[in-house]
Parts: sequence; C-alpha cells; structure tokens
Amino acid sequence: MDGKTLARIGAVVFVAIAVTATAIEMTRKDDRQNSPAMQARAVTERDPLAAELARCSGMGEAGARDPSCLKIWAENRRRFLGEPAPTPAPTTPTAMFPTAPTSEPSNKIPPTIRAEPSEPEAR
Repeated sequence: MDGKTLARIGAVVFVAIAVTATAIEMTRKDDRQNSPAMQARAVTERDPLAAELARCSGMGEAGARDPSCLKIWAENRRRFLGEPAPTPAPTTPTAMFPTAPTSEPSNKIPPTIRAEPSEPEAR
C-alpha cells in the first residue's frame, strides 16, 4: 500500500466515526431539565423577585429610572446583605415625646431666646 491509499482509508474512517457520533447524538433523548437555560428559567418561575430582576436588567438604561426596578434592586440588595425585612410603618400615630403633657395651657407664653451678637473675628 502506498501513502495515498493509506491517507484515503484514514479519512474515510474519520468521516465514518464523525457521522456515527452525530447520529448517536441526534437520536439520544434530550435531557433538557439539566441544561443551564432551563435551570435559569425554572429559577425565575419559582422566585418572582428573580423574574423581576431579569425584566429590569433587560430594560437596559431605562431600568435605572424605573421606580419598580429601583424597589426590586433594593429588595435584592437587602436579601443579599442579610439585612432583616423592614418593619411596616405603624398605623396609629405615636407621640414624639410620650412623657410630655399632651396639651399646654393657652395662657402660657413661650420663652424667648436672646441671641448675642457675634463678634467679628480678629485677623
């Protein structure tokens, strides 16, 4: 056998192996649950925050001006940093100074504060 014939046989064997590997790959059942794209889609379906983050990041520069995106990013930052959830604002008004009397007599005159004139700085 000369070199040309041996090279042709090698090329035919290589092509046959490539075609066989391709046929096996195409007939194999797809395992799409483990693909990264499907895993990312499953996470966004389970976590609405992740879905909103994906929506906001898809908005591009407009997301930085969108109030709902700013709230979502703040919530994501809070979760990431492990800060406790914000407590809801109280619905009943609270006294600023609970030990102070609630009403002052109307005849009482408030004290006046006399300001001393400032002296010019010596330079």
